[in-house]
Amino acid sequence: MTNNPNQSLPRRNFLRGQFLDSLKSEKVSRQGYEPIRPPWANLANFLEKCTACDNCIQACETSIIVKGAGGYPEVDFSKGECTFCEKCVQSCEADVFRAVSEEAWSHKIEIQDSCLLKQGTECRSCGDSCEMRVIRFRPSLGGIAQMTLNLESCNGCGACLSVCPTSAIKISRSNNTGK
Repeated sequence: MTNNPNQSLPRRNFLRGQFLDSLKSEKVSRQGYEPIRPPWANLANFLEKCTACDNCIQACETSIIVKGAGGYPEVDFSKGECTFCEKCVQSCEADVFRAVSEEAWSHKIEIQDSCLLKQGTECRSCGDSCEMRVIRFRPSLGGIAQMTLNLESCNGCGACLSVCPTSAIKISRSNNTGK
């Protein structure tokens, strides 16, 4: 899997003309073409074992788990953030989740050049919504605050995605396909 969503465009979407940036949905622009499955989903056999019963969709307290392609659940961070309540795991009758003691996701955030701070405009929306304090701002004498990221602390909750006024925060996936 690649960090650049333009390089992992499924053939079906390519034939539909979605290779043009102007045709991308906001969700695809932020999260890429590959769906993000619910937290703790065992991606190695998720599609084989998931029955698409919608139990996890109904149990999600923030309604970020939605019915995706093929009826399988996927996460849509434009609707909010994950609170890691574990209700999706508890509601599942199939064996598609890993232990909740493990890391929920392996994805992290990535700040794009369209960030207002990078354009010279003060904005702290993402930092204000980040409970894990991954995104912090260091005051700068005579200028705007400078952003610092502590990606080791990022739990992938998505709280910063929907609050960014310029959609400058994107999901960066790791190459670990087991998580």
